Amino acid sequence: MTRRAATSTLHNDGDGAVVRRTTLPNGLRIVTEFIPGVRSAAVGAWIGVGSRDENARQLGAAHFLEHLLFKGTRRRSAWQISAEIEAVGGEMNAFTTKEYTCFYARVLDRDLPMAIDVVGDLVSDGLLAAADIESERGVILEEIAMTEDDPADGVHDLAMATHFGNTPLGRPILGTIASIKKLSPRGIRSFYQDRYTPDNMVISVAGNIDHADVVRQVRKCLSNFADRDEALPIAWPATRARANKLAGSVGILERPIEQANVVLGFTGISRSDDRRYALAVLNAVLGGGMSSRLFQSIREQRGLAYSVYSFSSQFLDTGLVGVYAGCLPSKVHDVVSISRDVLADIASQGVSAAELERGRGQVAGGLILSQEDTGARMSRIGRSELHFGHVPSISQILAHIDAVTFDDISEVAATVLSGRPTLAVIGPMNPAASDSLAAAL
Repeated sequence: MTRRAATSTLHNDGDGAVVRRTTLPNGLRIVTEFIPGVRSAAVGAWIGVGSRDENARQLGAAHFLEHLLFKGTRRRSAWQISAEIEAVGGEMNAFTTKEYTCFYARVLDRDLPMAIDVVGDLVSDGLLAAADIESERGVILEEIAMTEDDPADGVHDLAMATHFGNTPLGRPILGTIASIKKLSPRGIRSFYQDRYTPDNMVISVAGNIDHADVVRQVRKCLSNFADRDEALPIAWPATRARANKLAGSVGILERPIEQANVVLGFTGISRSDDRRYALAVLNAVLGGGMSSRLFQSIREQRGLAYSVYSFSSQFLDTGLVGVYAGCLPSKVHDVVSISRDVLADIASQGVSAAELERGRGQVAGGLILSQEDTGARMSRIGRSELHFGHVPSISQILAHIDAVTFDDISEVAATVLSGRPTLAVIGPMNPAASDSLAAAL
């Protein structure tokens, strides 16, 4: 018996927006959000594959593939892919993360059928020609070199490596110079066939759109996906257990620059953990702006750093909560010590009433402001469907944020911030300093 597509309305927001989902017989999910009063539309193809899906021999393959799919299909050259979008004033791009890859375009609503066709063609019918692989290999090596020249960015890769070790989560998304040089055309093509499958993909569209029209357009441009096998199962190692063993580790990359770039890292929570809303509020209080504790303690009161903030990254099975600061090398020990004091105080004492209110307001306001364009709305519904298999409404998320209590903050702070962190430093620091820095942790 042939399976039929299943369509449902997920929710209607008070502003007239409507979110719908259709699941095709081959497992491909299509989620849309109709937004009244706009003249633009955005489309994204979200594939459940990132650098965590690579084994040691495939390091950098997911990001390499992202580049290669722009090089051409059977119907379009690389020039045609960009020219069609740019000819109507649209924009198109892609990015790769640890756990997913996204290709997206934003255009006027009248040009949405073309944009869907271009994005769908790109992800489903890449040529992956040997000549293109070799030319793009050089481009990616240049990108790696550029990243290494930006220590404020590179220290986050070092923090992941120091915290999660030699696991897929600890390895760089771009790969390394050695791994990119070794990737073979055959290996990249195999990675593409194994991971870019309909059951492992979500197409999201937001703007002045009609759901039924979008489904017809997607089915037409992705008709060749019906012949793809299901995605290979993911077999990740026990990443969290590895991070626990590395607690207290220090990673230093010596660079002849003026400033030391520092990241303290704590094992966080997974993206499906109910405590993620409390952690978001905690992160705002800790280092989410100029009124945060870290900014006030490290920059305003002591002038130890120009840039200081906290962050929280969540993955399927674990997470990383971190503090970043850029400071003079002579101030690294002071920055680490003060950061630890601030974190320990929140872990043991919680937050004040004013901080709780300000933190909830900051997270809620940031969420609403971030959804002011069709591209952001497309990203939210696509990522939610890919990660959770459902799309909560903005009202539902705001209710979760508003419900965060003192006890919620105290519990997640005690869980996340009480352990011994890892430390990553890039700058003019002698690696021999790692012992004294470890003692400060």
